[in-house]
Amino acid sequence: MNPPTPLAQLCEPYAMRLLLIEDDDRIAGPLTEGLGRYGFTVDHVRTGAAGLADTTAPDLVLLDLGLPDMDGLDVCRSLRARSAVPIIMITARGEEADRIVGLELGADDYLAKPFGVRELIARIRAVTRRAGAPAYSPTGPAPASPARQPASGAQTLGPLALNRRTREVHLDGRHVALTPREFDLLAYLAEDPGTVYSRQQIMDTVWDPHFFGPTKTLDAHVAALRRKLSDPGWITTARGVGFRFTVPGDHIAAEEAG
Repeated sequence: MNPPTPLAQLCEPYAMRLLLIEDDDRIAGPLTEGLGRYGFTVDHVRTGAAGLADTTAPDLVLLDLGLPDMDGLDVCRSLRARSAVPIIMITARGEEADRIVGLELGADDYLAKPFGVRELIARIRAVTRRAGAPAYSPTGPAPASPARQPASGAQTLGPLALNRRTREVHLDGRHVALTPREFDLLAYLAEDPGTVYSRQQIMDTVWDPHFFGPTKTLDAHVAALRRKLSDPGWITTARGVGFRFTVPGDHIAAEEAG
């Protein structure tokens, strides 16, 4: 297992533009100031409507759920419908149901209040890596994560068709809309159907070897995938170890195309 990222490297400055949608100035003020010390430019708005009307083209959105004019989940849905910008939800809602709904709507991560600026920076680093967006510093790009590259091409597993080149998934001919991280998780597990992948293997590969945060985010993504695939049997739990991909009620037959 790789050693943790040194704190100095974790908190090195990044020239990224963030959009913070947060109505509580007691949170937004210190957060904007703290992120600014590490080189982030933060545009702060207090309502969902203002966030949706923002034209600054941010590199990442920090979204509170408890907004005064509309539910943050609706803001997330609207943002995702028109943009692939990474979204991190920051909220006092810590229930699993809220996390799952947020992730299903397209959020890339979920951070419960209270949290520290350094933890948030770690999440921003991980999310931008996974999204393929460069997290630039004044002296150059952040070092890339040494994640394993998945197999290329189309793969058919029973009624499920997965294409890694186009990042599309179809089930019984119907398109299944997945977030980038949901697709990466499904593609990783489906590389070798029936194989049990440990939680640490999955977190290191699909997330980041230096991911900071509870592994319950993995459970939330697995639950979201099971819902979207309409059958929990696609991803089964190996108790005490991790997860495996299976074709529910059918013999596994995978076909790889160049």
